Amino acid sequence: MFVACATFFLLIAGALVTSNDAGLSIPDWPTSFGSFNVPQLHGGVQYEWSHRAIAFSTGLLTIGIAVWTWISDRRRWMKGLGLAALATIIAQGILGGLTVLYFQPPMVSSAHAAVAQTFFCIACAIALFTSQSWVEESSVEGTWELGRDSRHPSLLTLSVLSIFILYAQLILGAMFRHHGMGWLPHVLNAPIVAIVITWTAVRALSHHSKISAIRRPAIAMLSLLLAQLFLGFLAFMTRVEWGRDAAQPELPMVISTVAHVVTGALLLASTVILTIQIWRFIPDASNAEVSTGDRETIAA
Repeated sequence: MFVACATFFLLIAGALVTSNDAGLSIPDWPTSFGSFNVPQLHGGVQYEWSHRAIAFSTGLLTIGIAVWTWISDRRRWMKGLGLAALATIIAQGILGGLTVLYFQPPMVSSAHAAVAQTFFCIACAIALFTSQSWVEESSVEGTWELGRDSRHPSLLTLSVLSIFILYAQLILGAMFRHHGMGWLPHVLNAPIVAIVITWTAVRALSHHSKISAIRRPAIAMLSLLLAQLFLGFLAFMTRVEWGRDAAQPELPMVISTVAHVVTGALLLASTVILTIQIWRFIPDASNAEVSTGDRETIAA
């Protein structure tokens, strides 16, 4: 959980760098003005250096998580997830360095943003898999409250589709923020995101609200979606309309854009958590039939 929280603050720091046009305030990497010492923190330097410091700390925490899961966790897939987290944070650091060294190419900068959100989702998944409730329920057979899903498309299919739609929206938004494309694709995709997310969350709440592990992330998704739509409109107005001729980023634009970015990250993470819980608690019709058949065979 601590790594997930640290990553959340890292996302805020990164969004502050982009929103304040501070990405090249420190022109070299991995050093800062040719040194590893703390530079004078003024102007955009304070945002960029703080972002690097939080990223370095998060990297150390991730190394600790990877080592801990490899040594202490008996689940082989958890060991792999710890290594995946480590590989992702290393890739994120490299992309951040390339962003500086090659003067913020839109594709690299957008990839940097996308990988950051991927790492946040991995960190949230690790927090879930190592939580007391998950471990206790996994160790006692038969404690899961299973639902059934015979509808088409299945709830699992909808939740996975929601993740892909959100990733597409994330990339479009990152490309716009990093001057790789205009704002129109990001705005046009927003209604599609809203429809798919609402469909998924409402389906989950309508048919599986008794399962708290499903209900909580579904409610979070709807709440965050409403906030995200409002913040997206506010960010558009402050950046595109009201701040079009501003000499430098203004405070309302910075606040609304940063809030829009981090709320999007929370929405994506909530959708990933919902997908995991659906996979865990709600088998689709074919899996349910197989499980029932197995039980009947054993009973016979």
